[in-house]
Formats: sequence, C-alpha cells, structure tokens
Amino acid sequence: MKEINLGLIGFGTIGAGVAKILTDNREIIQKRLGATVCLTKIADLDIETDRGIHIDKGVLTTSVDDILENPDIDIVIELIGGYDPARAFILKALNNKKHVVTANKALLAKHADEIFTLVEEKGLSIGFEASIGGAIPIIRSIREAFVANRIHTIEGIVNGTANYILSKMSDENCDFDVALKEAQEQGFAEADPTFDIEGIDSAHKIAVLTRLAYGTPVKFEDINVSGITNITSEDIECAREFGYRIKLLAISKYDGEKIDIRVHPAMIPSGHPMASVNGVLNAIRVCDDMMDENILAGHGAGALPTGSAVVGDVIEIARNITSNSIGRLPASSFQNSEIKHIPLKDISTIESEYFLRFNVLDKPGVLSNISGILGNHSISIESMIQKGRGEQGKAVSLVMMCHRSLEGNIQKALQEIEKLDVVSGKSNLIRVEK
Repeated sequence: MKEINLGLIGFGTIGAGVAKILTDNREIIQKRLGATVCLTKIADLDIETDRGIHIDKGVLTTSVDDILENPDIDIVIELIGGYDPARAFILKALNNKKHVVTANKALLAKHADEIFTLVEEKGLSIGFEASIGGAIPIIRSIREAFVANRIHTIEGIVNGTANYILSKMSDENCDFDVALKEAQEQGFAEADPTFDIEGIDSAHKIAVLTRLAYGTPVKFEDINVSGITNITSEDIECAREFGYRIKLLAISKYDGEKIDIRVHPAMIPSGHPMASVNGVLNAIRVCDDMMDENILAGHGAGALPTGSAVVGDVIEIARNITSNSIGRLPASSFQNSEIKHIPLKDISTIESEYFLRFNVLDKPGVLSNISGILGNHSISIESMIQKGRGEQGKAVSLVMMCHRSLEGNIQKALQEIEKLDVVSGKSNLIRVEK
C-alpha cells in the first residue's frame, strides 16, 4: 500500500488537532484513501509541552529544514500563521516539489498571486479549506460544487469571536466589554482580539473568497472594514425592536462590472436563517445564477473542526498523488491565465437601508433639524424611536431607520448633523442587509 508522508510546521492548537485526527482516525482514513498517511515530522519551537497526544520523540524537531529539505516528505502542512516566516516556508516547500496545505488566510489574502503562480509552475497542489470557516466546506463548494455557476453574492459570518460577542450581547443584554471578557475567559478570543473585533480577520477571508468566486485578486487594504467595538447594548435592543439581529458580515457582491466588497456590522432580519447562527458558529451565504441562495453553516474554529478541514485537504492531495492527477483543480478556481483585475466599487456609491443612532438634547426642534438635513440629502425616514426623556442638559438617544439611500448621501448628512449644537458625540450607523 502506498505511503504518503507529511511534514507539519506548527504544533499549536490546530496542529495538535491535526495530529490527533491523523492518529485516532488512521484506520478510516486508510480505508477511504487506499493508502497510508504518515505524519513523518513535526516542527515547532516548543517540542517539550505535552499536547495530550502520543507522538514519538523522533518525529519532533525544532528545525523546519528537517521537513522542507526531506526528500521523503510529500505534503507540507503550514499552521504557524502570519505573513513571515510562513510565506518563506511555503515557497521553499513548493520549490522543493512538495505539495502544501495551509490554514493561513492572512498570507493568502496578501500573497496568493505569488503562491498560486508557483503552485502552477511546479505542477503541484495547494489546499487551504481550513483558512475560512473551519469545518465548513466553502472553498471546496466554490471551486467544485458551484464551478459551473456565476456567483454574484457572498455574505458571511466568518469570525467566531465577533459572533460570540454579538450573540452574548443580544441574548444576555450585556455590554461589549463584558461579552469580550467572557469570550477571552472561554478561550474564544485572544488576549489581543484586534484582528477579530476590528474585522481584519473577516476581511482576509472575504478577499480570498472573492478571488475564488470572481477570478480577481483583491488587495486587503482596498477593502472597507469596520469592526464591532462601537456596537452598544442599546443598538442591540433597538435592532430587536425593529425585527433585526446585528452580525459582523463579510460581504462581496459582483454586478458584472464592479465588486462591492466590505466588512462591517449589519442588521439582518430576525427570520433569516443567518440571524440564528450564534455563538462561535460561522455561516456563509452564496447566491448565483443557478440558485437563489445556499447557506453553509458550522463550526468556524477550534482544534478539531479546523483540523478536520486540514486533514480533508491532505487526503484530497493524497488521492491526486495516488491517481497521478496533480493539477486537475486550479488553486484560484479559475485558470491562472483567466485571472483578471475587476474594479471595486467606492463604498460611497452603494445603496442600503440604514439604522442611525444620535445622542441629542431633548428639546424642541431637534427632530425637525435632523430630518431636514436628511431630507436635503434625499434620505427618508422609515421609523423612529426616542429612548426616554432627558434631564436638563442631558442627551438622549434618537434612533431612526431610513429607507434605501445612497451611502455618500448618508455620510454627508451625518457630517452636517454631528455639527449641530443639539447633537452630542459621534453618531452610529449600521447598514441593513436583507
């Protein structure tokens, strides 16, 4: 029986999950693959800490070259994350004629052109299912299941930390800081959660999905990104009263000419299936010309869900090796020669419905001033809530839902409104995605 040798770079949480799956499920993998998958080497700076898995000491090494320069290793698994040295390790593996599996969405968002081009030049395969959505097979779906379809919309809850925080705020009426602290205590958020709560992680993921869906590279810095730190328990409550839940969405829409790509908190109708995706779960909605919508949901993070996606890629590449069918699937979903630059929409040109919250002095004329400015910019109010009555000199919340409007007009109106003497502090805007 043919043996496929693996080298694992990075023995952290996900790496340990991969090792556990390969060890515990060795028999079922062999039965399905018709070959043996052997974890030959594991490289990590820390090879002393007990990961709760029995690994022969001869498998462990602190030198990555024991993997990259080993002629017997067929597939290199990169799980250290970040840009460097992960990029250098992957490029060296490819140059040494080794297939690659990675969960590194940040690296792919920034260096996919370089990596995918080298994969094609060397006649190799790369798997990166684990980079987005953990165990959700979104990449395999776009590259294979939906390969004949013209995708026009991808919307996703693709960050479990942010979704946990917003779910906690929605279901337990707690503030952002309280929900974040609990997420950290539960191990769902890092000590420094910036990438998660500021939308950066989600932006990396939607950049990769956009490339796969439309055949175009997207620079991370060109994506309009805002996080969830400004979402208050009052916003959550008002959303509920209007019939919505707030989620951090990664959005990519293609109208045939330009791509609208952005990451931000959004209100979605409470009755929509994605509104009930809570906790650390992820969900991704795909729409194309052959179906109204498909929603894939599941565990988006964790050692075993993510490790399962990694091992799935390993087995897919192993099947290609055993059947001599390497290169049957383009890394970018499109042939490299067909990758084209598609222009991005300026966010000021998009249209949406909007939730607006202002802190205003409770005095006559305030509503007419604000509604007048909105009207001057062709923005009509659908409904309004004022929370309580303010004491002398104290601000109260004035909340509005606005009909579909142009983003540029909304932003100009907010700039004028925030200059009014009766308005205190910066207003809050949340887009509505129906």
